[in-house]
Amino acid sequence: MTLPNPLIPGFNPDPSCVLVDGAYYLVTSSFEYLPGLPVYRSTDFVTWQHIGNVATRQEQVGVGQSPAGAGVWAPTLRYRDGLFHVIVSVTASPRRCVVFTAEDPAGPWSDGVTIDGIVGIDPDLAWDESGAAYVTYSALELDGVKQVGFHGIRQARVDLAAGKVLEEPRSLWSGTGLVAPEAPHLYRRDGHWYLFIAEGGTGPGHSVSVARGPSIEGPFEGAPHNPVLSASGRWLPVQCTGHADLVQGPDGSDVLVLLGTRLAGAASPLGRETYATTVEWRDGWPHPAPVDLHPRPEPLDEYFDFADDSALADPGWLAVRRTPGEVTSGGERPGHLTIRATSGGLNTFSPAFVGRRQCHLTSRFETLVDPSEGRGGLGLRFDEDFTIALVAEAAPSGNGTRVTARATLPSLTQEWVIEVAGERVLLRLETETPLPGHAPWAPLGDRIRLTAVDDTGTETHVAEVDGRFWSVETAAPFTGRVVGMFAELGTVHFADFRYHGKDLS
Repeated sequence: MTLPNPLIPGFNPDPSCVLVDGAYYLVTSSFEYLPGLPVYRSTDFVTWQHIGNVATRQEQVGVGQSPAGAGVWAPTLRYRDGLFHVIVSVTASPRRCVVFTAEDPAGPWSDGVTIDGIVGIDPDLAWDESGAAYVTYSALELDGVKQVGFHGIRQARVDLAAGKVLEEPRSLWSGTGLVAPEAPHLYRRDGHWYLFIAEGGTGPGHSVSVARGPSIEGPFEGAPHNPVLSASGRWLPVQCTGHADLVQGPDGSDVLVLLGTRLAGAASPLGRETYATTVEWRDGWPHPAPVDLHPRPEPLDEYFDFADDSALADPGWLAVRRTPGEVTSGGERPGHLTIRATSGGLNTFSPAFVGRRQCHLTSRFETLVDPSEGRGGLGLRFDEDFTIALVAEAAPSGNGTRVTARATLPSLTQEWVIEVAGERVLLRLETETPLPGHAPWAPLGDRIRLTAVDDTGTETHVAEVDGRFWSVETAAPFTGRVVGMFAELGTVHFADFRYHGKDLS
């Protein structure tokens, strides 16, 4: 079975998947962004639709003060007795380990129940033969995002309704000795319980390892060929493969969904994406195939006309620590979406920004901006320290529009300034992979090109930067690029938003 890879492109790490009544449902991490925990659906494991999000309200996850890279980590999606369950750790938040439920995975989801006594990350939810619920997790103790203790993989029987553990957590098999054992998932198969974990860290050493035992509580013995899947030390097109969940594929064979990264030149600009690979079972042990790269050949085109009040209803819109509805408003300028600046620019903790995941290595984002009442435009965000912005404002002369391209890294900002005719300007951000054959001693990332188009259709090239500085390897290791509209001063109006993306097959 040849699977499209990435299965879910763009910033979609830590996937978890279930098969229910002939349909697949998959959920991924969202960190400091809202809405949180995107939910995808497929009937053939090939074509996936983003049908909703688990956390559509700030109160469900409490990430308003979570630092970049903290927040909603590593969910597990399961189905039992007519209910979908998502269990997840929310770091630097009072919610901690929380379980959400829904009859329809498109939502609405419950407010969630915090399970007191689970101190760690990456919780898994499983039920034994008697129906008792167990949470298995990586016992990483955090003070905010600072590690203060680690106790390997642990497990406890829990009361989901009451939100409490029913016993002292026990230690389970914690891998082969590689760093950071995490992401446990438990499955019952052929009289055994299998414990899948990730280890080796979430970067180049990321790996999948497996153990099995006679009971959900163990004891567990490791597979003789652990780690059973890893790209570490190998030149493979998909790197950092790990954090795997097991599900039955459309042809009846088993499939792993897992995270991975792909390169554009020397860097991974899209962050950790969802991939899949097939699994063979030999002598009672899983043998996953290496993760291949099979990008979808068809391009993706999205267009949002803000004259349509429902344009922002698409579940793919994201905002930082707030929901898109808290950032934007309609009706202030007919035919436009309005964003009011609240705390400064794209580099602030909670910017007035709403965007979408970059899902292709070759991409183009465009928006038509009226900045006559403020200053803002089109921006790319990894986190508040790594951003790129095209900022429009009325020209100081009172005639035309000034456009500033701004590339920001920690302790370094570079700007390029032009002026164009007219009160409105189309801003464009394009990415493309570097040309093959460049010198190996001068590695490059993708090229990010910034352009302004005035009312007459005249295009002005503003700047071009090397995208390796806005990638997983250099910027935020957990998330990925999100590109969208923002205001940094006053009120800014946007007529539309357009995305075109494609990958080279």
